[in-house]
Amino acid sequence: MKTNQSVTALKLTVPLLAGAAILWLAAGCATAPASKSSKYVFYPPAPNEPRLQYLTSFESEKDLRGHGRDNFMSFLTGKPPVYNSLFKPYGGAMNKGNFYICDTVGYLVRVDLAGQRMTPVRAEGPAALKQPLNMVLDDNGWFYVADSLREQVVILDTNADLIAAIGQKGEMQPRDVALSADRIYIGDRLNHCVHVLDKVTRTNLFDIPRPDEATNINVKLFQPINLAVDQAGRIYVADLGAYRVQVFAPDGKFLRSVGHYGDNFGEFSRLKGIAVSHENLLYAVDSAGQVVQMFDETGRLLMWFGEVGASPYPLALPTKVILDYDNVDAFQKYVAPDFKVEYLVVVINQYGPRKVSVYGFGHKK
Repeated sequence: MKTNQSVTALKLTVPLLAGAAILWLAAGCATAPASKSSKYVFYPPAPNEPRLQYLTSFESEKDLRGHGRDNFMSFLTGKPPVYNSLFKPYGGAMNKGNFYICDTVGYLVRVDLAGQRMTPVRAEGPAALKQPLNMVLDDNGWFYVADSLREQVVILDTNADLIAAIGQKGEMQPRDVALSADRIYIGDRLNHCVHVLDKVTRTNLFDIPRPDEATNINVKLFQPINLAVDQAGRIYVADLGAYRVQVFAPDGKFLRSVGHYGDNFGEFSRLKGIAVSHENLLYAVDSAGQVVQMFDETGRLLMWFGEVGASPYPLALPTKVILDYDNVDAFQKYVAPDFKVEYLVVVINQYGPRKVSVYGFGHKK
């Protein structure tokens, strides 16, 4: 991504949370990377107030737990250790103690955060996945998986047995699925819309955009590929074809857009995954710029992180960003002593040695 020199010279303070510390917007967070020799890496870098710490990354069981014990067992048995690894991940979801990742070679991968194990989750027969892109978990632990080759959203129970499949081949091209308490949201690239379904009956309630707004060039969706739902039930849609995030009210009425085409900060050239925090901070992945950008509720750019050449731990074709409030303790050993992590920011990359990069959003103690 290019850095606008006028923005580089600007240091703008933006209130993030009521009563919380302020976040500095400065191109310095892109152009002054921390040293690789530093024990802890923060964004934005000093002298700005740190709000995000890089914690760790992994692509295999070896990265998760090290290899000291495995080397000892290998010495005893005479056999080299075998590690489960990620091949080409795309999306994922987390619940307490577990992280599930969509590996597009045809299955899910369960990461046991406490046991530091990675286990393939292979559905069989009519439940078999072909190319899982994105997924979400409900309160029952059921998997809702957007499968691009099946052209369906597949619902699996905790044993990976089939509960239901939404859609028929040729009817839609699901790219993401999201849930609220009583609704299912499906981003459909074929029909250029988001289907809103009743969660119990799985019948269609309405589509987004609404019919009266569907032809409005500022509202319509071109390639809706990633979704997020905030605490108030607003639906955020990453539109790859329009280079923007569209925000809709729970009833489907259009509210606003975030971003537009470009290769500067605050713009998108290949928009992918999005996520919204409990405080309505929007995280948006740009796989072309290989960066995650953060916006406030009004759509104002706050900061960014992960870009190649300006980060000691750059992203590599990132596709998904996931926010998690339940598993902070699992990564506490990586947190700087004077930093308090409020939630995890997890970025999935398709390539490189850091296919899962874990950050902590927080503040100095």
